[in-house]
Amino acid sequence: MSVTLKDVAALAGVSRSAVSRTFTEGASVSAKTRSKVEKAARELGYSPNALASSLTTGRTKLIGLISNNFHNPIFLEVFDQFTRALQERGLRPLIVNLTDETEPANSVRMLRQYSVDAVIVASSTLRPSFAKAFHDAGVPVVHTFGRSATSPEVHVVGIDNVECGRMAARELVARGYASVGYLGGPQDATSSLDRQRGFIEEMANHPQIPVNHSFAGAYSFEAGRAEMLRLLAGDPAQAYFCGDDILSIGALSALADHGLKPGTDIGIIGLNDMEMSRWEYINLTTIHQPIKQIITSSVDLVEEMLKTPDRYPEARIFPCRVVERGTLRPRP
Repeated sequence: MSVTLKDVAALAGVSRSAVSRTFTEGASVSAKTRSKVEKAARELGYSPNALASSLTTGRTKLIGLISNNFHNPIFLEVFDQFTRALQERGLRPLIVNLTDETEPANSVRMLRQYSVDAVIVASSTLRPSFAKAFHDAGVPVVHTFGRSATSPEVHVVGIDNVECGRMAARELVARGYASVGYLGGPQDATSSLDRQRGFIEEMANHPQIPVNHSFAGAYSFEAGRAEMLRLLAGDPAQAYFCGDDILSIGALSALADHGLKPGTDIGIIGLNDMEMSRWEYINLTTIHQPIKQIITSSVDLVEEMLKTPDRYPEARIFPCRVVERGTLRPRP
């Protein structure tokens, strides 16, 4: 039979309320009583019931961790780091898949059923209205990988996607490519549009270099491969900025089908610096997104909101950098 709070109280020689206070964060209990209760709990193998505790404190410590991009391997890394970071702070992640969800109100209703204390929207492709819906419903929310803004309506942690587009364009120009292209993710995703915008703005400074742009149906290997195969059937550019590493890896597969060597025949630069991009047979030149720092900062904000729910929304934007590997020609 499971050990109960009553059993611990009997062995420790204290009241049940004293045991309850010992395991309630912030509750008042003397050092002597705490020592006796903890000793008894260890001997009996007792662990406090988190759900029962939530009835007393009004806090479940459940944090909704929602996304819609589960087919992209980068999110295995993202969720691994998020779940560990939350658990290390004594918080409990509740992962929710919104791949087929289009109505923000349905997401709010779903997460409220679980009495989450806060929500992290971990997606660059979910519309900003999803995070805003939680904010408007009074649920503390952080939009991780969200769109940067000078006056955000909700807390945003991520990168400047427009600047990443400019960075990729500068890199291709510096390597002497005579024609370039942008291969983005879904056309309705703010990340795709912002990366395209930065790319085109920077290339406008070099009118002698032709620029084309296109979009894949998703941030996925299959979509990147299909779009590059379509481009190769026409008049492809000498180099492409693919707006995500998984799109880049799909594009590399398409080049291989045509017997083309990346970096020699056609250049490819990605974005994210996911683990797969470092694999020897991929060796992708890419723009590094500081995912670990973004996740740590997002969890910091969650903790701060739990203490001060009405804190003013802020945007925490992290710089990126180019990681040199083997899918672009060397700089002259």
